[in-house]
Amino acid sequence: MKIRAAVLNQAGLSAPYVQSRPLAIETLDLGEPGKGEVLVRIAAAGLCHSDLSVINGDRPRPVPMALGHEAAGVVEQVGEDVADLVPGDHVVMVFVPSCGHCGPCAEGRPALCEPGAAANTVGTLVSGARRLSRNGTAIQHHMGVSAFADHAIVSRRSLVRIDRELPLDEAALFGCAVLTGVGAVVNTARVPPGSSVAVLGLGGVGLNALLAAVASGAEKIIALDMIESKLQLARQLGATHAVNAGDKDALEQVKALTQGGVDFAFEMAGSVAALELAYRITCRGGTTVTAGLPNPQSNWPLQAVTLVAEERTVKGSYIGSCVPSRDVPRYIALYRAGKLPVNKLLSARIALDDINAGFDRLASGEAVRQVIVF
Repeated sequence: MKIRAAVLNQAGLSAPYVQSRPLAIETLDLGEPGKGEVLVRIAAAGLCHSDLSVINGDRPRPVPMALGHEAAGVVEQVGEDVADLVPGDHVVMVFVPSCGHCGPCAEGRPALCEPGAAANTVGTLVSGARRLSRNGTAIQHHMGVSAFADHAIVSRRSLVRIDRELPLDEAALFGCAVLTGVGAVVNTARVPPGSSVAVLGLGGVGLNALLAAVASGAEKIIALDMIESKLQLARQLGATHAVNAGDKDALEQVKALTQGGVDFAFEMAGSVAALELAYRITCRGGTTVTAGLPNPQSNWPLQAVTLVAEERTVKGSYIGSCVPSRDVPRYIALYRAGKLPVNKLLSARIALDDINAGFDRLASGEAVRQVIVF
């Protein structure tokens, strides 16, 4: 079938993207779903910093590639051996398929699925197949999803069925921003009630982490960013304090608010400078969690002695250390109960043709979460 999709043909083009137009809206050929695969009509797809990192070259990926990894849609057709989904089911897409058999999957850590990671790196589905092409030439899949398109074929391993009553533009956020931000707090760090928390980087992931800290009963929640409008939004969402990370005395401000540092600091900016600040505002015996994805060439010069002398913990968090089939329904239930108001993070609903302008807004920090609605 013919589909319209946003295709990245060359990474690293300079901003503003509304002029350089790194994403071209093209007509592609989409094949039939193979064994264990599903054809999904995309209803909504979120613009995420991880997409931007592919566009600007911070996360090298093979091109041409059809981008988009945070989405929700409706099942239209199922392939062989897919017995638990039927046409009409509503689904959230997850950007790491879990094979269920490798070491990490067997240990209950599907976010680290080895075949899934390998497939994502080379731009295929987890089966190794490519179902996208242009004039007979294969187009790479992005994270097994390629959701900036009106339809996609994805592995059953990349889908979580959801309640049909949840609006799909809101459901899309649960595929990345919610899983990553909320999961970092409740799964990776396991923040207990009464803790002190700092969140650095108030994009979609960071603000979801802030919402999770509120829901977890953290007593003191400090939001840090360099954009005042985001600090204001963080206060509205439950931050007890807000500090401009660009202030020369930001470190001292946080330490004064917490008598020496927070129990848990979350770096969500994808910046080594932010990670350094997160580590320095963490108290003795505390935990620093990073879910940001800086350029692979970036290195962090850790003062190693503090790990021992201060019994520090530094943890990475990928997809919020989640089990998607368990956590997507769980987080949706919290949202519907009013405990995770993720809908307040929706900055705008846009059309596919406006995607380059949308990434300009994301890169400037003007937007939190924009969703393409099909």
